[in-house]
Amino acid sequence: MKQRTWPAQSEGSQFAALQLWNTKRKTDSELLHIPQLTYSKTTSKFNKKQTSSANRFNQFRFRASHSYSSGSHDFSTLPYDVVRKIAASFSLPDLQAASLVCRSWRDAIQPLREAMLFLRWGKKFKHGGGGVKPNLAKALDSFLKGAARGSTLAMVDAGLVYWEMGKKEEGIALYLKAAELGDAAGQCNLGLSYLQAEPSNPKEAVRWLRRASVTGHVRAQYQLALCLHQGRGVDCNLSEAARWYLRAAAGGYVRAMYNVSLCYSIGEGLVHSHRQARKWMKRAADRGHSKALFEHGLHLFSEGDMMNAVVYLELATRKGEKAASHVKDVILQKLSPSSRDRVMLLADKWRPLPSSR
Repeated sequence: MKQRTWPAQSEGSQFAALQLWNTKRKTDSELLHIPQLTYSKTTSKFNKKQTSSANRFNQFRFRASHSYSSGSHDFSTLPYDVVRKIAASFSLPDLQAASLVCRSWRDAIQPLREAMLFLRWGKKFKHGGGGVKPNLAKALDSFLKGAARGSTLAMVDAGLVYWEMGKKEEGIALYLKAAELGDAAGQCNLGLSYLQAEPSNPKEAVRWLRRASVTGHVRAQYQLALCLHQGRGVDCNLSEAARWYLRAAAGGYVRAMYNVSLCYSIGEGLVHSHRQARKWMKRAADRGHSKALFEHGLHLFSEGDMMNAVVYLELATRKGEKAASHVKDVILQKLSPSSRDRVMLLADKWRPLPSSR
C-alpha cells in the first residue's frame, strides 16, 4: 500500500528531490463503544512465527535486564512502569511475546495490548475500509486513547493527524513523548517537524534524526544525509552524508539509492565510479523512482538498447517526467509497429520492486 510522505520533502540542491491472568479486562466493545471486529490475519502472525516470537522474547528480556540495575536477575520484580516504558514501542506480536515472560509482565503491559486495539481502529477510521467510513475525528480519538495507554505507535499516529489538521504544536508534543521513549519513527518525525516548523530548529532536528538513524530507521538516515549534504543544522560533511545515503539505500530507501548513484557519478563523498553509479541508478529505477527511470532510460538509449530504453522512458513519462516523453517519441519513430506495441505491453505489465519507500 502506498504510504503518504510527511512532512513535505526537503527542498534545496539537486539532492533535495534525490531527497510505533488474573486481571479482568473489558471487552473490545466496552473499550471502544463500537461493534466488535475480529483481528485480521496480519495481527495473528504470532501464532505462525514461533521463531520470531522467541527472538522478541529474548530481546525483551535483554532490554529489561539493562533497564533494571538492582542486581537481581528475577525479571518478574521489575516495576510495572519500567516494563511499560521498555515495551512502549512494541507492536502487537512483540507484546504477545513479552506477555509470555511471566505473569507480572503480562499484567504490566495489559494497557499496551489494549492500545493495539485502539491503534487498529484508529487506522480504520483514518483510511476507511472493511465497512468503516473515513472519519479523522474518530481516528484521532482512537489514537489518543492508545497513546494514553502508553503506546508510542499510537502517539506517532496521533501526532501525524494533529500535523495534518494544522495543529503542529500538539503533533510535536506527541512526537517528543514517543521519541523520548525510544520510538525511532517518533524521533524521525520529530526531527522532520523541527525542520518544517516556523521558525525551524535544524540543530535539534539533526540531533533527533541521528538518534533514529543509529537504530536503523532508513527515512531518518536519508534525511540526516540531506542535512549533512546541505549543511543544515550541522557542518557540511559530504563523506558522512554519502555514508548515510548508502546505509539508507542498503535498507531499501529509493530516494537514497538515487542520491548514491549521483554521488558515485560526480565523485561527491564517494570515489567516482561509473559502474556503481549505474548499479544504484538501475536499482532506484526498478523501484519506481521517476528521475531514475528517466536517466536509466537515457543510458540504455546511449548504449543502443532501444527497446528497453523506451520501456523505462515510458514509465518515467507516466510518472510525470515530461522530458522523457520527447526522447521516447524520437525513439519510437525508429521502431517498427510491432516493436512499439511490444514495448507498450512491457510498460503496462511492469511492476516496481519492493522498497522501504
